[in-house]
Amino acid sequence: MPDLSFRIGDVAAAPSAAVPTIVAQLHISNARADEPIRSILLNCQVRIQPLGRSYSAIEEARLLELFGERERWARTMTPMLWTNLSLNVLGFTAQTTVELPLPCTMDFDVAATKFFYGLEAGNIAASVVFSGTVFYAAANNALQIAQIPWDREARFALPVKVWQEAMQSHYGDAAWLRLSRETFDRLYRFRVARGIGVWDRLFEQLIDDAERAEVANPVPSASEKATLPSGAPQ
Repeated sequence: MPDLSFRIGDVAAAPSAAVPTIVAQLHISNARADEPIRSILLNCQVRIQPLGRSYSAIEEARLLELFGERERWARTMTPMLWTNLSLNVLGFTAQTTVELPLPCTMDFDVAATKFFYGLEAGNIAASVVFSGTVFYAAANNALQIAQIPWDREARFALPVKVWQEAMQSHYGDAAWLRLSRETFDRLYRFRVARGIGVWDRLFEQLIDDAERAEVANPVPSASEKATLPSGAPQ
């Protein structure tokens, strides 16, 4: 019965993928080198470990929505799911190397996207947990089937610049924002009615108007609200 181990090697942004993609080199070894592997139906769960690296003040501000204030990070920075993948590995003897595609997205409803976007530099601690089915040849060359247990794992460091390169190659200097159709229609009518030519200018105007309104009518912070007398206007 095969005794498989897994290791992640180099990771790089795919230059011409249909969606932003990072490609990791996955090295697979069978401790029973004389036992031919016919194929593997491999399941991969990719996780991110945000705790354990240092964060700049800019990164701290960007990650506020995701993890809260820094003093809470020991509780809120728990491992998060990046993606689940299935991979068909062709036959080999002893060892092989295959490409593991890691799709990325600019969808900010996805926690992993918020985390990646919030970082400026350095590495991200990541891991892949494996399971699946192995088809192999027994001593009499008969086809055998075995399961890969969930305790098989490969840890690796993902450079932040690799994620940035993947997004840059796909989106350039633009970003992607998902809106409901109703909200988009309202924004589109607002832009046309005011003769605003481009979407960037529309959002700049809305932000400028909101900031001026905040200066004229400051909104109490959460800590300030907590100290207001009962029944006081907020």
